[in-house]
Parts: sequence; C-alpha cells; structure tokens
Amino acid sequence: MLFNSYQFIFLFLPITFFIYFYLNKKKLTEASKGFLVLSSLFFYSWWNIVYLPLILISMLFNYVIGASLTKDKEHYKVSKKKLLTIGIVSNIALLGYFKYSDFFISNINFIAGSDILLLNLALPLAISFFTFQQIAYLVDSYKGETKEYDFLNYAVFVTFFPQLIAGPIVHHKEMMPQFANVKNMIVNYRNIILGLFIFSIGLFKKVIIADSFAVWATNGFDKAEYLTLIEAWATSLSYTFQLYFDFSGYTDMAIGIALLFNIKLPINFNSPYKATNIQDFWRRWHITLSRFLRDYIYIPLGGSRNGNFKTANNLMATFIVGGIWHGAGWTFIFWGFLHGSALVIHRVWSSYGFKLHAILGWIITFNFINISW
Repeated sequence: MLFNSYQFIFLFLPITFFIYFYLNKKKLTEASKGFLVLSSLFFYSWWNIVYLPLILISMLFNYVIGASLTKDKEHYKVSKKKLLTIGIVSNIALLGYFKYSDFFISNINFIAGSDILLLNLALPLAISFFTFQQIAYLVDSYKGETKEYDFLNYAVFVTFFPQLIAGPIVHHKEMMPQFANVKNMIVNYRNIILGLFIFSIGLFKKVIIADSFAVWATNGFDKAEYLTLIEAWATSLSYTFQLYFDFSGYTDMAIGIALLFNIKLPINFNSPYKATNIQDFWRRWHITLSRFLRDYIYIPLGGSRNGNFKTANNLMATFIVGGIWHGAGWTFIFWGFLHGSALVIHRVWSSYGFKLHAILGWIITFNFINISW
C-alpha cells in the first residue's frame, strides 16, 4: 500500500484519521494510541504479513533492553555497557542476516570457489530504518537521555506509519513529547490544510516528476543497446533526478500525513542539488541519516578531535557504513568510499584556506553526485 495508491488515500488514511481523533475526543487516549499502533502494523503487514512478527519481536526486545538501561546500576546482574552491546549487536545481527547474508555467501563462493546455496531471503520492509531508530534509542537510554516510557508509547514511536517504511529516521525525543501533548489530540484544521498541501507537493514529485524520469532512466540503462553522448547524459541525469524526486516526494508525503495527526516529522531534504560542496550536500540530503551517522558513528569514533589522519579515517569509516546501510553490494560500499573520499579531500582543501567560486563549486559537486549515483 503506497502513499500514492487509491487504497491509502481514499480508505486507509481517512478511516485511520477519523477513528483516531474520535477516540481522542471521547478521552480514550490509550485506546487512540493503541488504535494508531494497530493501524500502523496493518499498514506494515499489507506489504508482507510474514514479517509482522519480526518487527513485533524487535520492538519488544529493544523496549526491554532500553527500559533496563534507564534503571539504576544496582539493579543489574549485567553491566549497562554489556547490555548495550548485546542490544546493538542483536539489532545489527538481525539486519545483517536478512540484508547481507546472500552478499557474504556470494563473496565466499567467489573467493573460495565453493558452491554454498544462497538463502534468497526477502528483505523485510523498513528493517534498515527501524533498526537504526531503535539503536539510537538504546544508545540514548545508556546515556540517560531517555525516560522510562511504557510499551504503548514506545510502540507508537517505532511504528507510526508515515515514517515507518522509508523515514525520516526519527528520534524519540522529537516524537514522544508530541504524542504526549494534550493539544495534539484535538483536530487542528491549520495542520490539516498544511498537511494536505505538503502531501500534494510530495505526490506531485513522485507521480508526475519522479515516475517520468524513471521511464527515461530505465529506457537508457536497461533497454537501450547504444546511447549517443546526449542520450547517455540524459539517462544519467534522469536517474539522478528520479532518485531525488522519488525520495524527497515520499518524505514530503510522510511529513504531510504526520501533520494531519498534529505530529511534526523532521525535514529530510533541503534542495541538496544546490549544494556548492560535498559537505554542504550531506547537510541537505537525507538529513536524518546524516544526523544518525554523525551522532552514533562519527562522533563515537572520535570525530575530528584526534588530528587530521584520525579524522579522515573516521569520515571514511562513517560513509562506508552509510554505503553498506543503503544496500548489500560492492557498488554500495564503493559509493560510500567515494563520498568518504570526497569529504576527506574537501576537508584538506578547506584546511589550506582554498575556496572555489560558488558556481564552479556547484558544477563540480553536482557532477560528482551525478556520477557517483
């Protein structure tokens, strides 16, 4: 059930909206949250009900670990650090099993000349997003930056259907207080108008712009036997714009839908193809992923605190992880390596005080982005 499908727009969304606010109007707050969780799980199950137990088990597991991490140390038989390690490793193992098993097996077969059968596992919907989201929650619980939420509130945070499938990657501290705010339980007509407007922009981006570019990109990459210079550039640029309008369109739709429920999701795109350097690009593209990579990988590795060489290593490691997160394949890893290298070069360039004219910087940055896609 896509955001641009008739079932979603004319059935699922209005039914969920009216029942949710009806329950709130009757002061049945817990029931309204429970209904929202069930609706979100129904939305998730529409794609493949087989993986419904997976998100439920993952959610319960992380809630128990997170709740344990918020308690005082004297309650522990296992130290907080070990408990956090167990939580993170378990989440990564789950993601790795479903997303990367066949990638590892195929590489072992190639290197060792073996013939191990591939598992051919279907990738569970949204596993990359809800895994990162819950890892962030565990780390923050370890740092004492979370409250001891009840399971229903935690379930709303993880499963809220607008952001469940493809983000933005939301943070508990920007979501939980909004669901607890009494004012957000009342129908807000201003938010409805804004939400529908933003949703319409996203829908236009996806259906009219992205899907049109997708046809040209597919014809060039998958069907054409020969491309002229102009056709090759048109194909390349079509794919670049398809990616942006598809993903940012989806995010706009998610932000608009959430606003109908008086929930403000974080901005995920800010005109990234206007960036005049690679650092600027990553401040504009998939902003919530950049935030996660910075806060939970780059800074824990040491960030920029330990000299240029260590900083360069930290940047490379962070973006290779980002590449792996995007998909199971050497092309994704190489894509992460390219962006890590570009950021290191930009950092060295900037450290010497060199600056490019904005237009030249934009031309170089945009073409690097286009080619790396």
